[in-house]
Amino acid sequence: RVKLRRLGPAGLGDNELLAAVLGHGSQNESALDIANRVLCHAGGVHGLTRALEGHLQGVAGVGPAMSARIMAAIELGRRTLALPDARTRLGGPRDVARYLLPRYGARSVEQFGVVQLDARQRVLLTALLSVGTLDETLAHPREVFRMATAGGAAAIVVFHNHPSGDPTPSEDDVALTARLVEAGAIMGIDVLDHMVLADACYYSFKEHGRL
Repeated sequence: RVKLRRLGPAGLGDNELLAAVLGHGSQNESALDIANRVLCHAGGVHGLTRALEGHLQGVAGVGPAMSARIMAAIELGRRTLALPDARTRLGGPRDVARYLLPRYGARSVEQFGVVQLDARQRVLLTALLSVGTLDETLAHPREVFRMATAGGAAAIVVFHNHPSGDPTPSEDDVALTARLVEAGAIMGIDVLDHMVLADACYYSFKEHGRL
């Protein structure tokens, strides 16, 4: 904590930041020792974003309270990233991928969401509509466009993640995309893309000429 006050968060290593989140160690170990073990168990900081609370409790020295603190810190970071920046303009699939992957790519369950855009393709709101199991989620065009209409969106990008790590769209993904595009044409709201996200990669329906 002395080093944190002296150098600030940017001056600390991943293990030191995690130790600060843990707050204290056990009778026989420091918080830094436990942080090192957690990171090793998870496969580094990136692995923590995919960790489940019960999975972390399998690490020696990590109980329910400590595991909950770690998961809360991860979720807080995600929510900070999800805050819309008034200057964020998504001009194409690569911009969309850069915007969405850090926020929703590395998730352990499938999630479906919508990015609402104004007429200049600037982000108005990004929100999740549904959270599924390890391998499925559900989304209905009615819910997608109800939210988009309420938010005054001129266009939307829909997205969901594949926890398997393979962003290749399924037949259901293709069918849902077609339904959304058709509904958008009726509602007067353009569906600019459907992004399928994975750990560090993505599939864009627009890039592949399927919109």
